[in-house]
Amino acid sequence: MKNILTTSLLVAATSLIVPNVYAHNSCDVKLESGIKISSQSIEFLDDSKNTLYKIVNDEVLIVDGQTISLNATQQSIVSEYSTSIREVVPEVKDIALDAIELASDGVNMAFNELLGEGNSVGADISAELNIIHQQIEDHFSADSGLYIDDDGLAGDDIFGEDFEERIESVVEKAIENSMGTLLIAVGKEMLSSGGDMDKFETRMEDFGQKIEHEMETRAQEFEKRGEALCHTAVEIDNLESQLQNNIKALANINVITASQGSSNHKDEI
Repeated sequence: MKNILTTSLLVAATSLIVPNVYAHNSCDVKLESGIKISSQSIEFLDDSKNTLYKIVNDEVLIVDGQTISLNATQQSIVSEYSTSIREVVPEVKDIALDAIELASDGVNMAFNELLGEGNSVGADISAELNIIHQQIEDHFSADSGLYIDDDGLAGDDIFGEDFEERIESVVEKAIENSMGTLLIAVGKEMLSSGGDMDKFETRMEDFGQKIEHEMETRAQEFEKRGEALCHTAVEIDNLESQLQNNIKALANINVITASQGSSNHKDEI
């Protein structure tokens, strides 16, 4: 019985959440050092959190504490590199927030079907998902800044390896805490099916498939946005290669490596 409920009620909340927005199945993005983004600067840090170099106000390049004099070509690359990195941040945030909202819509559809509109189970799950939603909002605030390395975004385990499990845990906890209410509702549904368990299971499975189809249709946009985000990461990697080729002080510093599909990024420059 629990498996039937869990399958129907978790489908949208778990299968459509992206644990790491950079982790598209055809996208490979690796960071060899950390990147700290604030409203004034972008710093590139080594494993010991020492600054390799930084870009201030999207135009001033500082390497080893020294401001580097740039010609017009170099200045253009530095500015485009910095602004491209900054433009990724709001898109990452928007995808994450939209994914949370999609999960909330999915589980509410399921519980509303079984328990009726305005049920407490759906409200409890929505409240927990809203907490995660607010944590993402706070984490991406301009005041706090961002630090990201190959382990993902630092702080609150947001987008870490357990992000999907965290969403699933929220739903499972709500189901367990409300099992009595759910069983009563299931009993009523079974009575309306004449006590036919197979008929009830078929109805639940059909409803689960209906939710899955609707959520997957809506989630197709996430895949397109993920592909676009990966393409942006490849372009940033290419800009970094241009920095290495044009600015001697950065020749041996490689922070970002990105590829999309089966192509290697060096072939896409």
